[in-house]
Amino acid sequence: MSVNLTHSKLKFLTTTAFLVLGFGGVLSSQVPLAAGSSSTDTNERVSEILNLNENSGSVRAVAISPDGNTLASVSTDNTIKLWNLNTGLKLRTLVGHTNWVNSIAFSPDGSILASGSIDKTIKLWNLSTGAELHTLTGHKLSIQSVAFSPDGNTLASGGWDQTIKLWNVTTGEVIRTLEGECDIINSLAFSPDGKTLASTNHFEKKIKLWNLADGSVKQSLAGHSDVVNAIAISPNGKIIASASWDGTIKLWNLRTGRELSTLKADANKVWSVAFSPDGRTLVSGGWDNTVRLWNVQQRKQIRSFKGHTNKIWAVAFNPNGKTIVSAGKDRQIKVWPVEQLN
Repeated sequence: MSVNLTHSKLKFLTTTAFLVLGFGGVLSSQVPLAAGSSSTDTNERVSEILNLNENSGSVRAVAISPDGNTLASVSTDNTIKLWNLNTGLKLRTLVGHTNWVNSIAFSPDGSILASGSIDKTIKLWNLSTGAELHTLTGHKLSIQSVAFSPDGNTLASGGWDQTIKLWNVTTGEVIRTLEGECDIINSLAFSPDGKTLASTNHFEKKIKLWNLADGSVKQSLAGHSDVVNAIAISPNGKIIASASWDGTIKLWNLRTGRELSTLKADANKVWSVAFSPDGRTLVSGGWDNTVRLWNVQQRKQIRSFKGHTNKIWAVAFNPNGKTIVSAGKDRQIKVWPVEQLN
């Protein structure tokens, strides 16, 4: 395998202290920002800690385990790879899907990985053994997104067949199918209390908020002028972020559905978005090959990371708050250092 990890970077990864400084912005300790500075971004280059490049195809999605130690990635070679985020070593390759895997998610306790594929199936994997627990069938077309409920008992899936299915994780059986208000589903996200499921409608360019008590749509959020490709809900359940092909990220009040702000990225399409563990920072990736960090409270960009040579398909924030991961069409997975600011 090939892991780009120099001695100096390994030393940085294992010994650097992450200093708390500011309002939820994120910076690399290699490029410090003086206390009290209001700088929005810098042209100084930040180097990745790890570059995982043993991928035989474009990397479509990434997910990080709840303890922050394991990275899961999927690419166009139909496999799922598990990596040690502390060393960059590949732990295991999960084989079973017969077509591209589009989405992956760790269960809240970190014991199960769910994967959704163009092959119309969802697989649940035991992460201790690598064994396949269930293959969930019922979708008629490609699955684009999977998401676990906060209690880990339910898995939501959606895709090209314009339905959302809720599955019992233990039995692998369908609990409910949500339809009628859907078109192609690109992304799903549960609220932290587990009462609301957010989904994207591809052609309508909207976000739907579902009441899981009765399966009804309680709100429809409109404002993007092109496809909404990804959504994320803040850890406190107050804000939903949406990434769109119109080149913007919108922030919405999850309770009222009111649009709070529009963040303009330089990318012509924003493909992915994720919140930091404290909800103060947002990371996004898009078609300009750049990872961007945003201060949620101040509604502004505070950092950009350059190093990818093609479109970025996926970003993730480590639950430990110390690193972010990006991946994309260049077959590279990059791990970047970050620091939380007060």
